[in-house]
Amino acid sequence: MKKVGTLSGGASRPRPKSVATPGSRAARGDPRWPRIAVALAGLRERHRHAVRIVDADCGCGTLLIETVRYARTLGFIAVEGRGIDGVPAMIGRARAAATRLDDPAIGLVFDLADMIQALVQEADFPADIVLWHRARGKIDQPDVTAALAAAGDLVVDDAEQRATGVQVS
Repeated sequence: MKKVGTLSGGASRPRPKSVATPGSRAARGDPRWPRIAVALAGLRERHRHAVRIVDADCGCGTLLIETVRYARTLGFIAVEGRGIDGVPAMIGRARAAATRLDDPAIGLVFDLADMIQALVQEADFPADIVLWHRARGKIDQPDVTAALAAAGDLVVDDAEQRATGVQVS
């Protein structure tokens, strides 16, 4: 057996495998992460067992994947996530990353779609949490704001590390 490190007293043992997944450190460093964690904890405190999360402009899906994984660690027994992006390469990367999740309680889809149209569709069955990456320079027009507000109960954006929208009750 190869020695990986030496403990005091000269004993050695192999290091445990990391439980972190690729991208999780970056996701938890996102300015939206504290608000996401608080929102999920609040839903669990209200005895919710299922949660639905939409990531508008999801990129390669890192934040959404870490968010659904974190929801499972909090005890949600049904977690649904939907990532939306208009760049085919980003959706391809997100879908590839999602295949590495091996948890039947997590349903995760990444759609190549026009963000506004997809958010308007979300209004039919609003999500608990909508993640919005305002800092990417996307438009701050009334149609975007209205679509975001209609798509979910709580919109968490990264502008000045604040959340907008209706608070989760």
